[in-house]
Amino acid sequence: MTTFAFMLLQVLLNIWQELESIDRSFFIKLNSEWTNSFFDTVLPWMRNSLTWVPLYVFLLFFVILNFKTKSWWWLLLFLVTIALTDMTGTYLIKHNFERLRPCRDPEFAHFVRLLVNNCSGGYSFTSNHAANHFGMAAFFYTTFRSLLPRWAWTGFLWAGIIAYSQVYVGVHYPADVIGGALLGLAVGSFTGSFFNKRFGFAIFGQQ
Repeated sequence: MTTFAFMLLQVLLNIWQELESIDRSFFIKLNSEWTNSFFDTVLPWMRNSLTWVPLYVFLLFFVILNFKTKSWWWLLLFLVTIALTDMTGTYLIKHNFERLRPCRDPEFAHFVRLLVNNCSGGYSFTSNHAANHFGMAAFFYTTFRSLLPRWAWTGFLWAGIIAYSQVYVGVHYPADVIGGALLGLAVGSFTGSFFNKRFGFAIFGQQ
C-alpha cells in the first residue's frame, strides 16, 4: 500500500469513527435524555405492526371500493414496494454492513434504555421498519397526491413516528432509521411512478 493510499484510508477511517460517535451521541439524547412517561408508554405501542392492522384494513377497503377490479394493480405494487424495501435492507445492506444493534453491542449496550421486551436479532443498519414504512408512505403519496392533495403527505408523518420510535425504544441508531427512510423513499417513489405511468390514467384519471 502506498503512503498516499494509507493516508487516505486513515482519513476515511477517522471520518467514519467521527460519524459513528455523533450517531451514538444522538442516540443517547433520543433514547435516554429527551424522554417522558407519555412517550415511554405510547412509542413502543406505535412501532408494533399489529397496532396498524385497522389502518391497513381501511386502506384495503378504500382502494377496492373506489377503484374496483383495477385496484389490484395498486395493491400488488404496494406489496412489491414492501418486499423490495425489506429484501434490499436485509440482504443487500444489513449483511454487508453487519452493524450491531445498540442493544446488542457489548461495548454500548449499557448506555441503552431498552423499552421493549427483548432486543431483536439481526443487524441494525438499515432499519427495515423505517424502510418499509417510508416505502409505503412514498408509494401512497406518489399515487394519491392528485386524488387526495390534503392528505397524501400524512403517510410521511406516520412513517416518521414509527422510525423515531425505533430509536426511542433502543433497538436502532438514528443513522439506521435515516438510511432506512432514504431507501424507502427511493423504492416507494419508483414503484409509485411506475404505477402512475402504467395504470394511473385508467384508475385515477391522471397521466
